[in-house]
Amino acid sequence: MSSNASTKVIIAALIGNTAISITKFFAAFTTGSSAMLSEGIHSLVDTGNQILLLYGLKQAKKPADEEFPFGHGKEIYFWSFVVAILIFAVGSGVSIYEGILHVIHPAEIKNPMVNYIVLSLALIFEGGAWFFAFKEFGKVKGKRGYIEAVQRGKDPSMFVVLFEDSAAMLGLLIALLGIWLTQVTGIAVFDGIASILIGLILGGTAIWLAIETKGLLIGEGANKEVIDSIRRVAESFEEVEKVNELLTMHMGPEFLLVNISIRFKRGQLTRELEKIIEELDATIKAEHEMVKRIFVEAEPA
Repeated sequence: MSSNASTKVIIAALIGNTAISITKFFAAFTTGSSAMLSEGIHSLVDTGNQILLLYGLKQAKKPADEEFPFGHGKEIYFWSFVVAILIFAVGSGVSIYEGILHVIHPAEIKNPMVNYIVLSLALIFEGGAWFFAFKEFGKVKGKRGYIEAVQRGKDPSMFVVLFEDSAAMLGLLIALLGIWLTQVTGIAVFDGIASILIGLILGGTAIWLAIETKGLLIGEGANKEVIDSIRRVAESFEEVEKVNELLTMHMGPEFLLVNISIRFKRGQLTRELEKIIEELDATIKAEHEMVKRIFVEAEPA
């Protein structure tokens, strides 16, 4: 996924969540619904998260310098991890707290029709943002399943937005159910229970995002098919006797660092090896655009 596509998805989600959070808070303060307040907090956290992701993408584009010789590509991994923490600490924590508070001290919901209108509109806007993110994610997942594509994906900004929007859709449905049950049964506890469930959904989403982002943050290698392809390219050179070791690390979604230990056939001059290494470098980069830096070590087996 290119950074431009990721940016479009994040901006679409940002615009939607900003408008939705304002209307949710208005409805929450008007009706006194705990579930609606949790949804407002949820959308506000999502809005802040998208701002952080945009900042991370901008920082990741900064060129390499003396202090960061491989560039700043991992900035997006760091900020994606921060987003996961914020979802857990703020979104999940506040929602569960509000839910428990309203279970212990139930409050009557005033004018529930306002909540229904706001939540219905939120479903439409959130559904649009989710569909856009889902469509863009579908373009890069290929033949993989969605869970596998997330696990192997190297651009966390894309699946962070998709996860957030999926959790938001589910949270909206739970909020609607909680408010409806409270209105029909007259039991105000249902509103608080809905808020707790929304918090648990956010917590589960945050934990999964943190797990998926952690590997990229600490130095995840390329997918197996990419590694196998690079190995085949290296072994296709008749001057190469054996590829001893092949190490890779993602320095960013579009920046792969490759280190190859090769045993070359004997009897070759230094200038010949230099030419072979130059051709190997060019061939690998031509086949895999994400490979930006290659280090070749000539070593015995």
